[in-house]
Amino acid sequence: MSKIHVLHGYMQKHQFLRWGVYGVIIGIVSGLGASLFFYLLEWMKFFTFEYLAGFTPLKPAGEHLVNTTATSSFKAWVLFLLPVTGGLISGILVYTWAPEAEGHGTDAMIDAFHNKQGMIRTQVPYIKGLASLVTLATGGSAGREGPIAQIGAGFGSWLGSLLRLSVRDRRLLLLAGCAGGLGAIFRAPLGGALTAVEVLYREDFETEGIVLCIVSSVVANSIFTSTFGNEPIFAIPPIKFAHPMELVFYAILGLVCVPFGYVYVKVFYGLRDRFFRRLRLKKVLLPALGGLGVGLIGLWRPEILSGGYGVIQAALKGSLPIILMMNLAFLKIIATSFTISSGGSGGVFGPSLFIGAMLGGVVGQISHAWYPGVVSDPGAFALVGMGAFFAGVAKAPIGALLMVAEMTGGYAVVVPLMFTSVVALLLSQRWSLYEKQVHNKFHSPAHRNDAVINILQTLTVRDVYRVDAPVTSLPEDMTFATLKRFLTRTGESFFPVVDDHFRLRGILSLPNLHAILFEDHLSDLLVVGELASPAVSVRLDESLYDALVKFLQSGYGRVPIVDDQGGLKGLLRLSELMAAYHREIVRSKQELNNL
Repeated sequence: MSKIHVLHGYMQKHQFLRWGVYGVIIGIVSGLGASLFFYLLEWMKFFTFEYLAGFTPLKPAGEHLVNTTATSSFKAWVLFLLPVTGGLISGILVYTWAPEAEGHGTDAMIDAFHNKQGMIRTQVPYIKGLASLVTLATGGSAGREGPIAQIGAGFGSWLGSLLRLSVRDRRLLLLAGCAGGLGAIFRAPLGGALTAVEVLYREDFETEGIVLCIVSSVVANSIFTSTFGNEPIFAIPPIKFAHPMELVFYAILGLVCVPFGYVYVKVFYGLRDRFFRRLRLKKVLLPALGGLGVGLIGLWRPEILSGGYGVIQAALKGSLPIILMMNLAFLKIIATSFTISSGGSGGVFGPSLFIGAMLGGVVGQISHAWYPGVVSDPGAFALVGMGAFFAGVAKAPIGALLMVAEMTGGYAVVVPLMFTSVVALLLSQRWSLYEKQVHNKFHSPAHRNDAVINILQTLTVRDVYRVDAPVTSLPEDMTFATLKRFLTRTGESFFPVVDDHFRLRGILSLPNLHAILFEDHLSDLLVVGELASPAVSVRLDESLYDALVKFLQSGYGRVPIVDDQGGLKGLLRLSELMAAYHREIVRSKQELNNL
């Protein structure tokens, strides 16, 4: 037994070592990919906005890669045409080489995990990255997490296929790539890891991938921050949560996030399904049409162009007027829907942060004006709004909480951030920004086999044991001659063999006796105990899954049930086990239909 334990321990260590190596490799590639994406994006935005259009957008405190100042004069017509041009280029790239790269990449990653066995075509990450760079650099209202998630996930999928790993392992590597990309680009290693395993479901986590995702995210974040610094993306003034009455106003913020989240989701998918997809235009032109809408909005409020992180920074400092923030929240919903619902390439996490920050800024400033003695830091509401709004629309409260805390360094308001996120989440259960999300593992094709096993593991033999069912057993000292006379008076073909104390000693199955059944000269020489096969039995507290394994290994249609001392209690029939499984499946389906 000690050798078995040593071998088992060695296999576990080997498994951990293997996952560690995979996590490091994926983290390195994800970190390098995020670094290249961020570097190209910053310089491309400088070229398009500042050099071509003469417009200098606001920037967050932690992103100062490009320190050069352009001297170009402002050209409104260029700023208007930038999203149109970017949409046209993005449409050509996507619909020519990788149509599945349209829209926001996180949903594509979720779909690959649940429905495509963790497979992402090799060219998709490259096309997604290029198309997203063009979209964001030309003012498209989108986030950078979608392309980064798909780039990292694509490498994880490719590595799993290259190593010929199982479908399960390839799915986990896909998640690790997503976590690495998120952890790097947002400088949020823990938030990136947990978001990757949380965003797949509305009510569950992919717990098997947590360790692998953390390793990948930490490595990717280390590479990214070693190049661009480990300063949080957003700088915030000193904030604190000290007055319990503030929770009332944070609850109001959570309530405000709910209708805005509903509008965000409905407008986002409504424009896609009821407008863009019904137009009789070539698909390559649809993102340009969406860019036209963004350009028109951008002429009025250029703050909604691209990611808008600089505007979030201003809201965190409390320097934006209330009316402006309210307008920007509405306009960001429309601009994001124009950009991504038309087939443009980008993420929805960044716009969600933007909308949440604007809503939080509005609630915070109004609350501070009315109750200055209770609400002392209106900028803190903008921070909390970022996490709460995304938690509500994406059903990822823990990942959103950690991401926002790491992106801002605002750990002092974790309590109201948790509270407001829960309020928004509880009231937003009927819609989600990620349409490929499923409720939990039971709904996912990735865990279909697990669901079958888990159902049988939740039931025990006691659940189907019938106390009043008759059992015909044979004494082990019964002679073969007596057995043959007994068989002429019964229709049974399966008998437990017991001793004088009614303890199970073996099993006598009639098909096993065919070879000697008509050997009359053996009638007085053999007893039932010698003819019986080794005992196979189950206990009342054993799971039906364990019982099913014994049915399959023995080939019997019935198995004796024994107590702890080996005493015969009854028989478990395979038909009873399958009937119990069927009843549980029907009950589970009824519960799902009532969700």
